[in-house]
Amino acid sequence: MSIDLIITFCIIGVGVFLFVKDYFSIDTTSILIMAMFIVAGVLNPEEGFSGFNHPATLTLGCIFVVSGGVFNSGILDGLSHRIIKLAKIHYLIALVVFCLITAMFSAFINDTAVVALMLPIALTVCRETNISPAKLLMPISFAALFGGTCTLIGTSTNILVSSYAEKYGLEEFGMFEFSGAAICLLVVGFAYMFIIGPFLLPKRKDEDNELTKKAEQYITELTVEEGCADINKPIIKSKLVIDFNVNILSIMREGSLRYDLGPETILLKDDVLKVVVPPQTLHRLLDIKGYKVRGSKRIKNPEVKSDNYNVYEVIIPFGSSLAEGSLKSLRFNRRYNMSVLAIRQRGEIILDKLSSVKLMEGDMLLVLGQKEEIKNLESKKLVVTLSEYQKKKTNFRKAIPAVLIGIGVVLAASLNLTSILISAMVGALLMVLTGTLKPIEAYNAVEWKVIFMMAGVLSMGTALEKTGGAKLIADFIQSTLGQYDPHITLSLLYLVTFISTNLISSKATAALLTPVVISLSSIMEISERPFLVAVMFACSLTFMTPMSYPTNTMVYAPGNYKFNDFLKFGTPLNLIIWLAASFIIPYFFPF
Repeated sequence: MSIDLIITFCIIGVGVFLFVKDYFSIDTTSILIMAMFIVAGVLNPEEGFSGFNHPATLTLGCIFVVSGGVFNSGILDGLSHRIIKLAKIHYLIALVVFCLITAMFSAFINDTAVVALMLPIALTVCRETNISPAKLLMPISFAALFGGTCTLIGTSTNILVSSYAEKYGLEEFGMFEFSGAAICLLVVGFAYMFIIGPFLLPKRKDEDNELTKKAEQYITELTVEEGCADINKPIIKSKLVIDFNVNILSIMREGSLRYDLGPETILLKDDVLKVVVPPQTLHRLLDIKGYKVRGSKRIKNPEVKSDNYNVYEVIIPFGSSLAEGSLKSLRFNRRYNMSVLAIRQRGEIILDKLSSVKLMEGDMLLVLGQKEEIKNLESKKLVVTLSEYQKKKTNFRKAIPAVLIGIGVVLAASLNLTSILISAMVGALLMVLTGTLKPIEAYNAVEWKVIFMMAGVLSMGTALEKTGGAKLIADFIQSTLGQYDPHITLSLLYLVTFISTNLISSKATAALLTPVVISLSSIMEISERPFLVAVMFACSLTFMTPMSYPTNTMVYAPGNYKFNDFLKFGTPLNLIIWLAASFIIPYFFPF
C-alpha cells in the first residue's frame, strides 16, 4: 500500500469524523478535506480544485437558476389556495394532497425550496383545522425525497452520480431513465405513510405555539431610574449585559419606541427597556439599585401593534448565511432592525443568553419586527416565515417564459438533443436574457453552500481513483461478497449507503461510493447501472434522522419533533424501501 493511499484513507477518515461530529458546516468540512488532499500532495492544485469545473457542479448551478426562475415567478404560489381548500376537508386528504404535490414539484425543482414553500401553507392548514404539525410535516419532507429521485435533475446526488459515470467513460443517465424504479419506490413509501403513518407519527396537538407561549413569560419591562450605574453607558458595557446577559428588545424614550438597537446604544435616565429575561435572573435584578421592574408584558400588546411591529415565527433554511453565526456576531438587532425573543434548536427551546447561541440550519426563531424587515430577510433567503402565509400574486409575464424554459430544459435533455449540462446552461442564460430573473436574482438562486460542498467532496472520489483506493476497496468487496449473487451484493451496498448517508452528507457518500461501485462492476464483469442507481436512491431516501437530509432538518423545529420521532417513523420506512429497492432496481436495470 503506497504512502499516498494511506494518507488518502486517513484524510477520508478525518473527513467522516468531522461530518459525523458536525463541528463545522458541511461545505466548510468539504473544502477542508479538499485542502488537506492538496497540502498533503495527494492531489495537485489543479486536481484538487477540479470539483469547481466538474460537470456535476456546473450542471447543478445552472439547474438552481432555472428552478429559481420558475419558483420566483409565483406559479407555485398560485396553487396555494386550492391546496389549503382541499387540505382542510380531512387530515388524510391533507396528507395525500401535500405529499403528492410536494413529490411532483420536487422532481423538477430544488426539494429544499419546495419544502420551504409548503411549510407555511401546511402550518396554515394545521392552525385552521386543529391538525398537529407533527402529523403532517415529516411526511412532506419524505415526499420531497421520493419526488427528487424520479428525475435526473430531482436531486444534486443524481446529477453527481450521472456526471461521475460520464467522467469514467460510461453513458450518462437520461432524464427519466430511472423514473420507473423511483415511482415504484414512491408508491411503496406513500403506502406506508398513508396507512401506517397516522398511527406512528407523534400526537402533539397543543404544542404548536409552545415557543411563543414560553417566550411571553420571559418578556419584562425595566425602567432606568435615578442612580442607576448604567446611565450614559452603552448597552454592551451595561450591568444588564455583562452581569445578567439580558437581551434588550426595545427602548421607549420620550414617547418614542426604538428597535434599532446596537451594542453602542447609550442608556439614559427614564428609559423603559423591554427585555427577555428568565425568572431566575429576574429575581436577581430585583436587588439591583437603579432598575425598576414594571411587570411582565404580553408580546401581543397594543404598543407593539401601533408601531407596526409584530411577532413572527421564522426558520433558518438550508444555505442561509445566518447559520453558523450568533446574534452577536451577526449584529442581528442593528443590521435587521428586529429582536429575537426565543430560539428552538434541535428540539430545545432557548430563552437565555440568546446573543451567544450559535445559529444552525433548521433553527426556529421567534422574532419581533416589522413586516417589511421580515420580507427583506425572506428576499435574501435568510429565513422562511412560518407564522403566517400570504399568497403571492402570480406574475404571468415571468411565469409563462419561466415554465416554457423549464420544459425546454427537460425536453432537450430527455430527447437527447444535447447533454443536461448544455441544456441547463442555455436555460439559465434564457432566464436572465428574457428578464425572468435579474442577474442578482440568478446569483441568489444558486445554493452556493451546495456548490462548495459538491466541489469539496468530489476531491475524495478523485483521490480514491488516483491512488487506487477505489479499486482496492472494490477488490475487497468482491473477495468478500464474490460468492454471493449480484442481487445480494446490490442489496448490501444499498444498506451500507443509506446507513452512511444517515451519518454523513449524502453528497460525500455518493462521491466516495460511486468510483468504488464502478470498479466493483468492472471486476464482477456486470453492468454498473444497477449499482449506480442503488447509490443514487440510497443517498436520497434517508429518513432515520433529522440531520440526514436538509428537508428533514427544516421540518424538525416547526413540527416540534424529537430525535426519536424520526427513528420511530423513519427507520421502518428506510428498511422497507431497502428491501423493495433490492428487487425493484434489478428489475429495471438487469445485471
